[in-house]
Amino acid sequence: MKKLWIAIVRLFGWKFDVPEHNEDRPELQHCVIIEAPHTSIYDFFLGAACVWKLEVNSRIFMKKEFFNWFTRPLLNYFGVVPVDRGNRHNGLVEQAVEYFNKNERFTVVITPEGTRKKVKRWKRGFYEMAMQANVPIVLSYIDYKKRIMGVGPAFYPTGNYDKDFVEIMKFYKNITARHPEKFASIED
Repeated sequence: MKKLWIAIVRLFGWKFDVPEHNEDRPELQHCVIIEAPHTSIYDFFLGAACVWKLEVNSRIFMKKEFFNWFTRPLLNYFGVVPVDRGNRHNGLVEQAVEYFNKNERFTVVITPEGTRKKVKRWKRGFYEMAMQANVPIVLSYIDYKKRIMGVGPAFYPTGNYDKDFVEIMKFYKNITARHPEKFASIED
C-alpha cells in the first residue's frame, strides 16, 4: 500500500529528493527526521510518502486526537504512534531514546512545530531525543512552490538549542510551505 501511495503522490506532480540507495546515507537508518514546514494536513500525507520512499524502520509521531476506531488500524499499520501533546511529562523522549538504544535501525519522524498553526518556537522534543540518543537530526522538507519533497542534511546537535535552532532554520529559509504565513522563520 505504501508503494501505491508513493505512485499517487507522483501522479499529482510531486518529485522526491531522496537517495536512490540507503547505503548512500547511512545516518537515515538511525536518526530523528524532522518534517517541516507543517502548515497543512496535506503535509502529513506528503511527508509519509517521502519517509516511505526512504524505506527506513520509522515511527511517525502524531497527536492522539487523530486516532479513533476508524483511523487507528490504518495509522498503526503505517507505524504512526499516538502522542499526548497536552501532557509535557508523557515520557515520549525517554521512550524514543529507549527505542534508539535497543535498535540499530530506527528512525523517528516528527513535525517539530507540533501544530499546523503558526508558532514562535518549535517544540524541543525532537532535539532532546537526538541529544539523549546521540543520533543526528535529518532535515526533511516539503516545498510546495517547487513541488518537491526530500531529505536534506544531517544535523548533529551541540547542546545549545538556541544556536542550533538558528542553524536548522537557515536550511528551511528557501522552502515554501503550503501556507507560508503560518511557517515560523528566524526573524519571528
